[in-house]
Amino acid sequence: MSQDGFRYDDRGAVPQMHATTILMVRKGGRVVLGGDGQVSLGQTIVKGNARKVRRLAKGAVIGGFAGATADAFTLFERLEAKLEQYPGQLTRACVELTKDWRTDRYLRRLEAMMLVADRDVSLLLSGSGDVLEPESGVMAIGSGGNYALAAARALEDGDLDAEAIVRRAMTIAAEICVYTNGNLVIEALEAD
Repeated sequence: MSQDGFRYDDRGAVPQMHATTILMVRKGGRVVLGGDGQVSLGQTIVKGNARKVRRLAKGAVIGGFAGATADAFTLFERLEAKLEQYPGQLTRACVELTKDWRTDRYLRRLEAMMLVADRDVSLLLSGSGDVLEPESGVMAIGSGGNYALAAARALEDGDLDAEAIVRRAMTIAAEICVYTNGNLVIEALEAD
């Protein structure tokens, strides 16, 4: 460990940024997306109230990202453009975005993952060309994603509604994952 408290790799590269837990739950006619606010650099919390969940397509789509912030903003902008090109067709817009993401020389270097949803469909997008729909109504990404996913799956068969599941599962993830905090941003849509 160096004097500044960070562990550098063999090449002396800057410590890796860790950020985020994003969780999506579709239940009872609603889809709810929640994200925490923590951004960490090495062992240091850089920001505790980052906003990683937002509305897109004039409020018809909700999305959240995990990964490099500038890369995620670039992807959100590209997704907005695809949604304008293919209005009301989230799956098609996402497939077209991931095609570009895989083949465009600039976009290929972007390091982020996204969860997006509209009233009908929930999707996970990645730079490796993945456009995945969950088997159940639950998906999660990010540093604490697996903790939130496990907690949400355990809660989904109970009496809690989608938002309560997201809030409880994110709280559990924040108690376990050092890269996740309790500053939540929640967005929801009424599903069909």
